[in-house]
Amino acid sequence: MSTRLLLVRHGQSEWNASGRWQGLADPPLTELGRAQARAAARAIGGLDAILASDLRRAAETADIISETIGIGPVINDPGWRERDVGEWSGLTREEIHVRYPGFLSDDPQRAIAPVTDHRFLRPPGWEADDAVLTRVLDAVYRAHLIIGDGDGLVVTHGGVIHVIEGHLGEPFVRMANGEARWLDIDGRQLALGERVLLVNDDGTPVTVPTEL
Repeated sequence: MSTRLLLVRHGQSEWNASGRWQGLADPPLTELGRAQARAAARAIGGLDAILASDLRRAAETADIISETIGIGPVINDPGWRERDVGEWSGLTREEIHVRYPGFLSDDPQRAIAPVTDHRFLRPPGWEADDAVLTRVLDAVYRAHLIIGDGDGLVVTHGGVIHVIEGHLGEPFVRMANGEARWLDIDGRQLALGERVLLVNDDGTPVTVPTEL
């Protein structure tokens, strides 16, 4: 049984627009985010099912796509939620620089912070990579069982897609709202397909958040 999933990052949210880290916070889409969802729907071909994180920014993106292409109902699965970013939720990068100097790679204080390995500097409540990967892989295999031999769309979050890419050996590259990655599932075997940007063929503005 072979399934292909198109993992799509949701449209721009209000906190994406204001540069705030989200994690499990639940801000809605902006009007641009809704336009990005409609643009993504126009770029998507035939599908057998649509799944989504139950966080509002992903669920609303999925609902717009579902209504536009006439496939549904959307199956919401909390396993596709964004990483919990703990005490960084609601903060901008500049606020993180002030409260957690040296933690982020673009912080000027990083060069003088008294630590030897900055990769593991994270706030209280941060959901570790292995915990994210475990729950997301469970969601992947649930989608595989639901769809069977066919193609499905999953509207999820940038951090989730990055964790899957890293698990499968792909280097980190920021992802735009409405950008997607194909994932092939054959039994318990996973393989990455190409990345595709779904929102720019009709001139819809592309946004690339710098936070989770």
